[in-house]
Amino acid sequence: MSKLKLFLLSCCWLGVLGAAQAQGKLKGVVLDSVTREPLAFASVFLANTTLGATTTEQGQFEFPRVPAGTYDVVGSYVGYRLAKQSITVGPTPQQVTLQLAPTGNQLGEVVVKPAPNKPEEYQKFTKLFLGGTAFSEQCHISNPEQVRVLYDDSTKELTARAKEFAQIDNDALGYRLKYYGLDFSHNDEDQSLAYYGQPVFEEMTPRDERQRKQWAANRAAAYKGSFMHFLRSVYNNRLQAEGFLAQQVRVVRNPHFERADSLRRTMLEARPNGPFTRAERDSLTYWTRQVPVTATLLPTARPIDSLRRVSPDGQHTFLRFTGELQVAYFGEAPDPRYKRAMSPLGASATPYPSKRQVSRLKLQGREAEIQANGSLLNPLEVYNGEYWGFERIGEFLPVDYVPPPTAAAPAKP
Repeated sequence: MSKLKLFLLSCCWLGVLGAAQAQGKLKGVVLDSVTREPLAFASVFLANTTLGATTTEQGQFEFPRVPAGTYDVVGSYVGYRLAKQSITVGPTPQQVTLQLAPTGNQLGEVVVKPAPNKPEEYQKFTKLFLGGTAFSEQCHISNPEQVRVLYDDSTKELTARAKEFAQIDNDALGYRLKYYGLDFSHNDEDQSLAYYGQPVFEEMTPRDERQRKQWAANRAAAYKGSFMHFLRSVYNNRLQAEGFLAQQVRVVRNPHFERADSLRRTMLEARPNGPFTRAERDSLTYWTRQVPVTATLLPTARPIDSLRRVSPDGQHTFLRFTGELQVAYFGEAPDPRYKRAMSPLGASATPYPSKRQVSRLKLQGREAEIQANGSLLNPLEVYNGEYWGFERIGEFLPVDYVPPPTAAAPAKP
């Protein structure tokens, strides 16, 4: 094990800061989509950032310094539907017009109030949404009356929506998160989990200097080894220097699984309560142990050129690989609440340090574009699981977060 020298670390963070300092100006106006009248004192923000503004009496807003990149500009106003527009910020000033549609009731329309959430369904939603880390335990939704949670017995799916936004107070990181357009779903059968929307971060006010320092330390801890940290490391060609190891997971289909599963189900359906002969019990045991796929871990690290593609003009960087990756981070120990074994693939054959966080990564298509701030142009193009899937909202940071230059150097694998 070795650590990077301080001057190298400073160069690293200066590189991140340099990317963030490429900034542009964004301004615009918020209008009523029907009357075309300006909406005074409407809220405008850039999703997944701490950047927000309030419109003037003429409905105008301005962000004088926005880090270069692509953002969803979102407008919100009481009595109106949310409006958003994707825009790419560069050195040239950008202008945007947001048109909000009113949601007022028609004359004589009957408003039906939703039934209250079932406590067990709401608790399950909050646990899945906020995550299971120590920081997640310090999060709470402060406007539960705005969140509607439903469970469908036929599809085994739990869903949650927010009337306007779900407000999450993260007392561990010092952020108040307003999650506009929340769309959450979890399926009990395949354990799939998905949620998206347009969140905005607000800095909470610390009660004293001690709490301010604690929030800063917690944010740095949440950043280390995060998916954002990984994407920035790929973007800046610093994967190994930042303490990451990416290895190929080879997934092979088991040609015997379908027949074995069919024989097992046929026998159990014919005699659900037995009795079975010794030979039949042995067959059931053999069939049950069959798995649809087997996975093995290739021991060598994937070189950076096999993980990313940079466009010929150098303006675009893409995450690109085939199959699945196992990504290990060696700079921080996992949360004690994480109960899964780290690196279940190849753990005995690879001399991994015990202080590690191990995640899995898979592309939905051939590649996904990475922005300099460590976000994906289209987040739905990538699936990540294991440790990254465990962290969730409790460790969620805005894309304009920059770690402190004095952060400890990660240990190299």
